Amino acid sequence: MFKIGPYVFDNNLVLAPMAGVTDLPFRNLCRKHGAALAISEMVTSDQRLWRSRKSRHRLDHLGEKKPRAVQIAGADPQMMAQAAQSCVANGAEIIDINMGCPAKKVCNKAAGSALLKDEGLVADILSAVTRSVNVPVTLKIRTGWSTNTRNALSIATIAQDCGIQALTIHGRTRECRFADTVEYDTIAVVKQAISIPVIANGDIKNPKHAEYVLDYTAADAIMVGRAAFGKPWIFSDISYYLATGNRLPQPTLGEVKQIILGHLKAIHHFYGDILGVRIARKHVGWYFVNFAKGDSSRRQFNQLKSPGEQYAFLLEFFNQRDTSKRIAA
Repeated sequence: MFKIGPYVFDNNLVLAPMAGVTDLPFRNLCRKHGAALAISEMVTSDQRLWRSRKSRHRLDHLGEKKPRAVQIAGADPQMMAQAAQSCVANGAEIIDINMGCPAKKVCNKAAGSALLKDEGLVADILSAVTRSVNVPVTLKIRTGWSTNTRNALSIATIAQDCGIQALTIHGRTRECRFADTVEYDTIAVVKQAISIPVIANGDIKNPKHAEYVLDYTAADAIMVGRAAFGKPWIFSDISYYLATGNRLPQPTLGEVKQIILGHLKAIHHFYGDILGVRIARKHVGWYFVNFAKGDSSRRQFNQLKSPGEQYAFLLEFFNQRDTSKRIAA
């Protein structure tokens, strides 16, 4: 059984927070297709920036399934605490602290994975946030700043002592970014050393690999990121395999059609006509990877300039195909 604070989840599969991806429409979609928890895109702790259109969208949780989890990032303990309080007032029921993002624009502000270099500051931030709110606070980290400074075990101990209620570990250092091979040994070591739930993250791409990571690390849950791009049904696929040892059949084109069209409508509704058209190009482009000659269709779709054109294009795309057939694994 996987739980965070008072929340008990149906399974142990979590959608990773990813800037520019895990907006409200995509979180809702992944929850519908089997993710037990979906964490929001990272928001800055500097509330002076929350008036921007981007931040307003990232902080929108209207109609989202509970518990609502919001990730915050920053390097000032007091600002982080105040941001957590504001997020809770806005409906957040779990606060996730980002100390894992390797992006230069985040690390250059001494936030994200840059914080792993300063364990004293880590403790100050975690203590300030956990004391400031009455909801569970979780933490996401990498194994360390570089291959020579893998200090995840030390950070994990600090986190547990500060009242963090679940820890996600991405099996790379900040130095690795997303290039090097993930190593799960550090996650396994941390899991043996602490009592709070540990969530394993990093290149989990299919059900068999999900099972391997859970077995190898003894983690309480796994977090799926980029493998969900264009395949939100990966969560139900993994969940079924973990429960039965068998794979679900791949969805039919007809089933994928309904998923894509529903997602498209949700994007247009959430962002409006102008921004919604731009955001849709990214997500539909990922869906096209599932189809033969998808690159050509993606290029055509990216030229469309209105919600109606996008919807009509996809209807015609599927009308020209046998929707009873299943997509390739």
